[in-house]
Amino acid sequence: MSEEIVKYAKKERVATITLNRPDKFNTLRADMIEGLEQALAEANRDPEVRVIVLEGAGDSFCAGFDFSDAGYGSTPQEERDPGMDMHNVTNRFTSYITTFMGLWRGLKPTISKVHGYCVGGGSELALCADLVIASDCARFGTPYSRVWGCHLTGMWVQRLGLAKAKYYALSGDWISGKAAVDAELINFSYPLEDLDREVDALAERLAEIPLTQLSAMKLIVNQTYENMGLQSTQTLGPILDGIMRFTPEGVAFVDEAREHGVRSVIEKRDGPFGDYSQGAPEDQPRRRSELNLP
Repeated sequence: MSEEIVKYAKKERVATITLNRPDKFNTLRADMIEGLEQALAEANRDPEVRVIVLEGAGDSFCAGFDFSDAGYGSTPQEERDPGMDMHNVTNRFTSYITTFMGLWRGLKPTISKVHGYCVGGGSELALCADLVIASDCARFGTPYSRVWGCHLTGMWVQRLGLAKAKYYALSGDWISGKAAVDAELINFSYPLEDLDREVDALAERLAEIPLTQLSAMKLIVNQTYENMGLQSTQTLGPILDGIMRFTPEGVAFVDEAREHGVRSVIEKRDGPFGDYSQGAPEDQPRRRSELNLP
């Protein structure tokens, strides 16, 4: 595991996994997902660990998949193969969904600690955790609703009621950490300067409970949602996501990003809606760096 891409630390019975590409908003690449997989395996195999916390370094949790030249948008158009894409996203040995769901299917309780941007694939990852705790000013969203994507894990749908799930799926609008609590998308939110302390307190509280109890209670809740068809959703979602990346609009989106830069296509995508990076300054998430938080 690359210590530069994913960091792993353990303090008594709590393991902390840190996505560590702060200069790139912790956007996901293959090596980061591999590092996350290894870190989750280490935490779940360590008999001393009872609770796992996932966080992002710098000013954001995770801004989704990296579709720059170095990321998932790097394959030239003539080499793109929809059939192999379907194979890769549904094969448990090659799919990133398997890693994301390591937060869910590993039986040690997991907490996503979210600040800044938690969007696209980053939101899919965060919402796979058992508990999601965010800063009040964090921004969750699925801008892929507008181009180049589709729900992957089904967690946006599972966590929200029908009315809200349908609205956010169709609009791609963002939602703050505070509003996400009210919508029951996440569990709790706190002021940014209190987030670390509150998550630490919750993790330590849960770690006082025997691991067998934690595992049993997690399993019975999870199995209810598995019986409701979660796995079927996670098979269809990545296939539809792949199809959306091979539409004329999806191909044009990535090709333009490769030619003119990611910023250019994001401005065109979100400018008409006035959100995400195109939102007003007062609507942007607060930054840990401005508070001198580690």
